[in-house]
Amino acid sequence: MPLVREVTFDLLRRLGLTTVVGNPGSTEETFLKNFPADFTYVMALQETNVVAIADGLAQGLRTPVIVNVHTGAGIGNAMGALLSAYLNKTPLIVTAGQQTRQMLLSEPFLTNFEPQTLPRPYVKWSYEPSRPQDVPGAFMRAYAMAMQPPTGPVFLSLPLDDWDQEMAAVDVFRTIATRQAPDPDRLAAFARRIEASRNPVLVYGGDLGRSQAWDAGIALAERVQAPVWFGPFTENVPFPQDHPLYAGVLPAAVGPVSQALAGHDLIVVVGAPVFRYYPWVPGDTLPAGAELLQVTDSAYEAAKSVAGDSLVGDAGLAVAGLLDRLGQRPAPASPRPAGAREDAQALLAGAGEPLTAKQVFAVLSQCAPEDYVLVNESPSNMGELSQTRFGTITKPDSYYIMASGALGWGMPAAVGLALAEKRTGRGRPVVALIGDGSFQYAPQSIWTAVQHGAHVVFVVLRNEEYGILKAFALLEATPNVPGLDLPGLDIASLGQGYGARACRVASPAAIEAAFRQALAEPGVTVIEIPIDKTIHKLLGDG
Repeated sequence: MPLVREVTFDLLRRLGLTTVVGNPGSTEETFLKNFPADFTYVMALQETNVVAIADGLAQGLRTPVIVNVHTGAGIGNAMGALLSAYLNKTPLIVTAGQQTRQMLLSEPFLTNFEPQTLPRPYVKWSYEPSRPQDVPGAFMRAYAMAMQPPTGPVFLSLPLDDWDQEMAAVDVFRTIATRQAPDPDRLAAFARRIEASRNPVLVYGGDLGRSQAWDAGIALAERVQAPVWFGPFTENVPFPQDHPLYAGVLPAAVGPVSQALAGHDLIVVVGAPVFRYYPWVPGDTLPAGAELLQVTDSAYEAAKSVAGDSLVGDAGLAVAGLLDRLGQRPAPASPRPAGAREDAQALLAGAGEPLTAKQVFAVLSQCAPEDYVLVNESPSNMGELSQTRFGTITKPDSYYIMASGALGWGMPAAVGLALAEKRTGRGRPVVALIGDGSFQYAPQSIWTAVQHGAHVVFVVLRNEEYGILKAFALLEATPNVPGLDLPGLDIASLGQGYGARACRVASPAAIEAAFRQALAEPGVTVIEIPIDKTIHKLLGDG
């Protein structure tokens, strides 16, 4: 009779799940022994990196990835990245070894005492098979749970002695649906309300990107002739930012959102929560006289929305259905200009040192390739990035941030995305903008990138502080908060220590030369750039 391991790996092959990202422990070695030659193991040096690399890889490949971490301690280390994967709606099958079944009653060393509880609430499903022969079926159910909308991570706890048990050669493989069509009557009602609107506005979110509905989103905006905002903390760019109808990113606070949308009588939110708020700034939930419609693939998101009427279904299918039902609205008398982007030469005229973040982005704009992937984890500079050509995203699947706010996701996710570029043959370089504070959460990811020959450029902006927290201190009127300064960090040396090419540059010419070289040469580069310490208003002009 075949072993549990053999039946399970045969199932994983049929599902196309032949990549494992992990950091092995003693309770995982029985799963990994005699690792099949047709599978790929991506080693990371800490569990935050494991989950976030798998997150980026799964988003880049548009397929689930197997994650393998150590029992309770490993899952504990992974929870921050697991939160990000959950809010990013990334399908991951997270596995951890469990102690031998014969000893579980006495809770020996390295037991995960409550295996189904520990990863919650940041997984869609959590399970430990009741008997070894249930392991393949548990993987099949995990795949179905991860891929059915809303997609997201799931967790399996697997006792280490299960893998060598015999079982019948049962076939548990089955196909599943991964898209949910919206209710056609509700969709028709939404279309009628859009057509009856005097001045509608669209708010797009990450579900459109996951639905591969970039072109459909453009078509809807042009059919309705409505401006397009991104929801606060949108995890990927679902609409071209150089389009005349692009309006910007909504501020992440109650009052400012309402102010930004003032004058519109109908707000149509497609594929985004209503709304992600932080910090608390009071005000009206919606502008006076406005109604809201939400399209989401998550019944949970629909239920917790603070206002409006909801429609649950795949964002791409919903947009296609709306296009079938909507007529062409007339263009406005005065076309809306595309969002202003400051001229790089004007920004750099007479620039001193250190440069501002905006000036650094202006330099990068001058030598950026035609096609690249941008990952952003420099929170205090997002406003400045959006005002430059370098931060203007014009192609789908080209920009990623985490929806959670948990630092430490950006660097390993960039590595995963770079591995996906290599795997698919697209070959786009991945550029990760990282703050010097964010860099400290997951520098180990550099090693994985180096070992797997990923092409990723880490541009690290060093202002020797948690700039975003100083901005919060201004907003919250909390002076003299300790722990916000970060002196003495040597980013370039840390990068070199993990095997990357690394340099520290400050002038526009030196930054441009380093960036051009990093883009031209395969492999991993860390570019450390000092920037000025100006603190920008959190909800003000950049």
